[in-house]
Amino acid sequence: MSHAEPPAPPQVNLSHLPDDSPPVRAAVAELRRKAREEERIRTLPFLLSDTHLVRFLRARDFDGDLAWKLLKNYHKWRAECPEISADLRPYSILGLLNNGYLGVLKERDLHGSKVLIYRVGHWDPKEFTVFDAFRVSLITSELIVREIETQRNGVKVIFDLRGWRFAHAFQISPTVVKRIAAVLTDSFPLKIRGIHFINEPLFFHPVFAIIKSFLPEKIKARIHMHGYNYGQSLQQHFPASILPEEYCGGSVSIEELSREWTDFIIQSESYLQSISQLG
Repeated sequence: MSHAEPPAPPQVNLSHLPDDSPPVRAAVAELRRKAREEERIRTLPFLLSDTHLVRFLRARDFDGDLAWKLLKNYHKWRAECPEISADLRPYSILGLLNNGYLGVLKERDLHGSKVLIYRVGHWDPKEFTVFDAFRVSLITSELIVREIETQRNGVKVIFDLRGWRFAHAFQISPTVVKRIAAVLTDSFPLKIRGIHFINEPLFFHPVFAIIKSFLPEKIKARIHMHGYNYGQSLQQHFPASILPEEYCGGSVSIEELSREWTDFIIQSESYLQSISQLG
C-alpha cells in the first residue's frame, strides 16, 4: 500500500519579516560572510552592516545568490562611476534641487510604491551635466531605500519631459546610456515598478530607443508613454489623490514637494557623507 507524500511545508516570505527575525538574520549573516571574503567590497565598509545587506536581500526576494550578485554589481558600478557616486554630499546638486527638478510624493501608490516626479525642463544642461542629474537620482535612491516599505514595494518614476531640448539629448552618450541601464537592471537594491513619461516630444523617442535597447524585457514592460493629454491615463496607474495639483491630482503642488525633498536631502548630509567613497 503506497502512502502519499506529506505536504511540503509552506514557504515563508522573508521579505515581510522584521529585520531582527531569525530567518532574516541568518540570511544577512550568510551574505556578510560572502562580502567579507571579497576584498574589493571591503573598500566600502558600510555595505557590511545589517541595514545595508538586508536591502540587497529584499531587492531579490531573499534569493541569496541573486542578492550576492546584486551587491557585487552595486559595488562595481560605484567603483567605475566615481564622477557620479564618489561624493554623495548634497552641495553639488543643490542648484538642480532648488530649480525644482525633483519632487517626491507624500503618499505611496495603491501597491505601496514610492513615487518620484522628475521635471526635466528644470534641468539646465548648460549649468548642470547629465552626471549631476544622475547624482540627484542616486542620492534620492540611497535615501528612499532606507525605508522598509520601499524595499518591499519598490519605486515608480514619472518623467515630465516638458522643456526637453536637443541640449539634453546631446548629453546622453552611449557611456551614459550604459550606466543608466546598469542601475535600472541589476546594480542598485531597489525594485523599479514603473517608469512613466509625460509631455514627451517627438525628438525624445530616438534617444529613448537607444536607452531601451539596453534594458531587459521586464523593465521594458513597465514603461508607459502618456503624451501631452496624460491626465486620464496617468490616473489608471496612480490615484488622483496622491498626484500634485499640476498633474491633475488632488495633492499639494509639485513646488511644495520639491522644496520638502530638497530640505530632506540637506538634512541627510551626514548620512550621505558616510556612504560616500570620499567620506
